[in-house]
Amino acid sequence: LPWRAAKGQKIQPYHVLLSEIMLQQTTVATVGPYFQKFVQRWPSISDLACAHLDEILHGWQGLGYYARARNLHLCAKLISEELGGQFPEKEDDLKNLPGIGIYTAAAISAIAFGNPANVVDGNVERVMARIHALKQPLKSIKRQIRDLSAKISPPSRRERPGDFAQAVMDLGATICTPRKPKCKICPWRCQCKAFQNGLQGLIPARQDKKSKPKRYGIVFWVKHRDAGILMKKRPNKGLLGGMVVVPSTEWVGKKWSTKDAQNTAPFKTNWRPLPGVIKHTFTHFHLELSILAANVSKIGDTDDFIWIRPEKMHEIPLPTVMKKVVQHALKLS
Repeated sequence: LPWRAAKGQKIQPYHVLLSEIMLQQTTVATVGPYFQKFVQRWPSISDLACAHLDEILHGWQGLGYYARARNLHLCAKLISEELGGQFPEKEDDLKNLPGIGIYTAAAISAIAFGNPANVVDGNVERVMARIHALKQPLKSIKRQIRDLSAKISPPSRRERPGDFAQAVMDLGATICTPRKPKCKICPWRCQCKAFQNGLQGLIPARQDKKSKPKRYGIVFWVKHRDAGILMKKRPNKGLLGGMVVVPSTEWVGKKWSTKDAQNTAPFKTNWRPLPGVIKHTFTHFHLELSILAANVSKIGDTDDFIWIRPEKMHEIPLPTVMKKVVQHALKLS
């Protein structure tokens, strides 16, 4: 893995911080190329702190969960400007950094600094549940699993808590997998109660997934021959915070009428519907967007908006859903 220090190399806390934040809710395979691009462009925490947030959001495009990118930038600035470039080493101090929770603080403390810590991610939860044959869904036994993990976590630096944490996480990711675990090559199979009782395929118990609600919106695609496409930058907080988007209605639980949508448009003009629907899925809901388009010859009061030339779209931080909108609208308008 590109963020792991090779044998004989010194562990870089910046690399651990960056990888752990990127790996939140994202697979290793997806993160790898992004991590390498980030460290090539911003080799140190101070380089990242000096970067403009828009640059970081642009580099983050496609990873999703953009609050992570904003928190990463805040972490870099805090460490560089307020802590003199010195990384916090203890879990409690790490948890004071923006976007750093219990797991991430423990992982950084153990892996980057060799401190004893109880590092429990989804892979570790699955390993613990199988070793102890815990038949309940993971969400209902998280505290119990943390307690069981703490009992086997190395209590001192001499026992290499960072290597232990990474080994257990790797065990879960490569051998004790969610489906078809490779029990025959597992080093813990003799201690594993699930394996001994033939329960490894049933543990952890699966919870029925709730169906995601569907939301609807209408985007306003405005073209000016010279200025380009009308866009808007979202506030830094909230969904797609700090990203550049095509102006739209709110995303609500029922379809908009054209009349109601036009009442929320950036300005009054002759709007025309474009054929097709853009579909996108977020973590907690499905989204369907329709498009109302207009060509304008004059630029009125658009102080809250920005104009982007189509050929410059690749230079701005566009979330994936807005890339879909832009690609669809450019073909039809």
